[in-house]
Amino acid sequence: MSENKNILPPDPEAILEVRNLEKRFVLEKTLMGKPTKELVAVNDISFKLKAGETLGIVGESGCGKTTLGRTILRLHPSNGGEIYFKGQNIAELKGKELRDLRTKMQIIFQDPYSSLPPRATVGDILSEPVLVHGIVPKSEVKEYVLDLMEKCGLRDYYYERYPHEFSGGQRQRICIARALSVKPELVICDEPVSALDVSIQAQIINLLKDLQRSMNLTYLFISHDLSVVKFISDKVGVMYLGKMMEFGDKKDIFGNPLHPYTKALFSAIPNPDPDMKMNRIHLEGDIPSPANPPSGCRFHTRCPMATEECSKCVPEYREVEPGHFVACHLCHKN
Repeated sequence: MSENKNILPPDPEAILEVRNLEKRFVLEKTLMGKPTKELVAVNDISFKLKAGETLGIVGESGCGKTTLGRTILRLHPSNGGEIYFKGQNIAELKGKELRDLRTKMQIIFQDPYSSLPPRATVGDILSEPVLVHGIVPKSEVKEYVLDLMEKCGLRDYYYERYPHEFSGGQRQRICIARALSVKPELVICDEPVSALDVSIQAQIINLLKDLQRSMNLTYLFISHDLSVVKFISDKVGVMYLGKMMEFGDKKDIFGNPLHPYTKALFSAIPNPDPDMKMNRIHLEGDIPSPANPPSGCRFHTRCPMATEECSKCVPEYREVEPGHFVACHLCHKN
């Protein structure tokens, strides 16, 4: 953890600022309840996000992307660090203050099939958060919900129907409408298109972009699909085993990737041109267990450029050019 993390005030231009965030899960403990083995899912992660921007978080399965998003939303309590939302540290909020925050920060879950209650109609699903948080007067709730459904591409006669009557794409539109029903400013999109067909994915991504423009939304977009992230994001963060390996503007990350892991990820993006030769970087070995991560740099066991220093020393997460951060010994020497 950084020693000077509490000195600087929050950035007034950032709607979301994460500093040295940590999240650990207890795997084993003694009879007295003392943890003896922990899984560090999010380890010392920091970044800033301005209002109206989209930050794409990418990485292999199990790297901690979803846990990062849920910890920012306080669905998981953090074990260290700060989460500033509009200048307020929300990491320690409780009770009414935390409930009031729920209307400002929402999440769209990955699976539209399991994230909707099967015995409630679309009207009930969308009306409940509006009523609970008093978004509009009770007499105006139905009109408000019907207007929201129209914005999300849902027909008004869907109001009385149940989730099982819809396709995956329609269900995800319902999930998007539910997240937006309380007029949030920040939305965590947790792989919202990974369970959908490719043609439906494009429709949902375009819907999210249209809603962002019309409602001035800020997105944290979690995905393993690099082409989707490239299309929708303004900034990109690359995670590996709970650590942020590289972070920066989209044009810098895709145009000039610096970390060996980022380069390996991008080399796997399919190219539609059959005449262009692919320089695929093949990583040796399997991803280490997050419950027993390697010493030094988390990536050194699979990195083709690793040195002895990489296995012993944790690389500093450092700004190598304006807005472009990398955690790599080799990048810091260049």
